[in-house]
Amino acid sequence: MSAKSAPIDLHLLKGSLAEFRQSYTLPGDAYTSPELFGWEMREFFEPSWVCLGRTEGLIRPGTRRAVKVGSESVLLTRDDTGTLRGFFNICRHRGHELLPVGASAEGPLIQCPYHGWTYKQDGSLKSAPQLGLRPGFQVAEHRLSSVRVDEWQGWAFVNVSGGARPLKEHLGNLAWIIEAWAPRDMVEVARMDYVVEANWKILHENYQECYHCSEIHPELCRVSPPTSGLNIDATGMWIGGWMELIEGAETMSLTGQGGAPKLPGLSAEQQNRVYYLALFPNLLISPHPDYVLSHRLEPISATRTLVECRTLFPRAVAKGKSFDGSYAGEFWDVTNRQDWAACESVQRSAASRGFKPGPISEMEESVFQFFNMIAAGYVDGHISPPKNPTVLAKPKR
Repeated sequence: MSAKSAPIDLHLLKGSLAEFRQSYTLPGDAYTSPELFGWEMREFFEPSWVCLGRTEGLIRPGTRRAVKVGSESVLLTRDDTGTLRGFFNICRHRGHELLPVGASAEGPLIQCPYHGWTYKQDGSLKSAPQLGLRPGFQVAEHRLSSVRVDEWQGWAFVNVSGGARPLKEHLGNLAWIIEAWAPRDMVEVARMDYVVEANWKILHENYQECYHCSEIHPELCRVSPPTSGLNIDATGMWIGGWMELIEGAETMSLTGQGGAPKLPGLSAEQQNRVYYLALFPNLLISPHPDYVLSHRLEPISATRTLVECRTLFPRAVAKGKSFDGSYAGEFWDVTNRQDWAACESVQRSAASRGFKPGPISEMEESVFQFFNMIAAGYVDGHISPPKNPTVLAKPKR
């Protein structure tokens, strides 16, 4: 047992650590304990690469924004050349926040609202008003404390602990899988934000299976068979696979028809599939034949999660005079709300004394991977890559 083991009865994790066909879901405490939630933020989120959202929508050149990552507050800056930087949102004088979390500002200088210390966009100290004579004071030693940031395919990421392996390794083979859709060249068309009264892990688990689809997603089942598809062997910190479209369906929409051309970089197989790829800890990516869907999870508490859902289309397509991408947002808003209702029901039950872990279905192998990864992380005190599938040719969802 690690000295950093999670504040949960580790004996309750036995079922989640078992092999696939003997496995059970996580115990109720995993979804309800505020103490465990705080531990997850410190030991799962802060040491990882956390997605902050689409860079273009998050921060423009010449601006700065304060965001929350786990228990930390991070200040992002983007200079006029487009360089993205991250700093702890803390003035080097007396520690006042440089911006309130969620706020943004423009201009070349970062000024602390408490005593007026100012910094350049690269974090260097520019002025410390009325500091007085301090022999040996070194301006270079009082720059803002840096935080690791990186960008991938138009998404911004931050690692506040500073100890994560490079983002490229975190992504593993997800990077080349996504390359065909080229989301770096896409723009947001639909923006759907939700506050879901459920633990962040329940949303992950729901995303990873379509065992529930026949029961709650009639619109989805009309365009994509719920038993279709396969998992993908992953390297890096992600889990996922693909599902097929029915014959005659062009994409995921309420009619099965789209309003944008198929993406040019896709193979014939990719043009007939929808992928469901979950990058730990908080980015869900669903490439479609004509657009990309993303969900960014921002845990608020043990029982509440902010979800930012976006539809992304190629910039050149979205600028077309006749373009109307509303079909994607309409379909996924319907589907999202069906999912959130189910997740909130599970969350309510997780708090009941009658809640007990349940057995994992053959259709839930990706859920097993997620449970197993989380449970092992509770024991070890840190997250490790998920186990790859052990059964060939099994349904993805």
